[in-house]
Amino acid sequence: METNEILKRVRQIEIKTKGLSNNIFAGEYHSAFKGRGMAFSEVREYQYGDDIRDIDWNVTARFNKPYVKVFEEERELTVMLLIDVSGSLNFGTTVQMKRDMVTEIAATLAFSAIQNNDKIGVIFFSDRIEKFIPPKKGRKHILYIIRELLDFKPESNRTKIEQAVEYLTRVIKRKCTAFLISDFLDRSSFQDALTIANQKHDVVAIQVYDRRATELPNVGLMKMKDAETGYEQYVDTSSRKIRQAYQQWWTTRRKLLMETFTRSNVDYVSVRTDEDYVSALMTLFAKRN
Repeated sequence: METNEILKRVRQIEIKTKGLSNNIFAGEYHSAFKGRGMAFSEVREYQYGDDIRDIDWNVTARFNKPYVKVFEEERELTVMLLIDVSGSLNFGTTVQMKRDMVTEIAATLAFSAIQNNDKIGVIFFSDRIEKFIPPKKGRKHILYIIRELLDFKPESNRTKIEQAVEYLTRVIKRKCTAFLISDFLDRSSFQDALTIANQKHDVVAIQVYDRRATELPNVGLMKMKDAETGYEQYVDTSSRKIRQAYQQWWTTRRKLLMETFTRSNVDYVSVRTDEDYVSALMTLFAKRN
């Protein structure tokens, strides 16, 4: 992609996703992803209904009347985006490619994060850690992230989610909110790594998939290529048996994926490339409130 084209796309994505984060996600993001805990703010006189465990006994003794400590939520978060950049994301049969939707979702979450004064960082992964962008604040930092999302060239086309999740656990020391965004076309298990990561951090999974991943069209003999391995073969899609077998494969795979998230206690949402990811994210936020 040429530099001018990249800058134009960055600007288009900024306008669209910043608007979404400002107008739609402001309150929902804030309430769905809370800060690290409560920080002391001030003391005030005891009022009926206050928790007696919040009484500040030193101040109470000094003024000879009960005072309580007031706490406020520590809002600032570190948000990490774990972005799948493997070959299978370069696929789309309807409105857009999976990679385009991943970029928009990541940008929307990033703008929502800085609107709440959160730091945002990124881990690009395939079957290895392709790039780590440490968490920082600010519009300039987010535009850099979007530019990387648009023009990043991975070294590998394959996927290994376990690598990315283990890297998150190892590198980010303080608790963060981590969005794992992928099509999850990974043949290896990552449940143990996800469980461990979610015990330390707050991990949320977002699956992006294409309609053609769920069913084969009846178009006769079709050449199919695995985007991650490069393996090619001809498939007779006019065969009902083959189409049913493929659909069963997708159903079984999806069921296993949902079970992985459930066992790991990870919130998740799936969004199709021809669907509105805004409503999918709103569903995710609502689930957490």
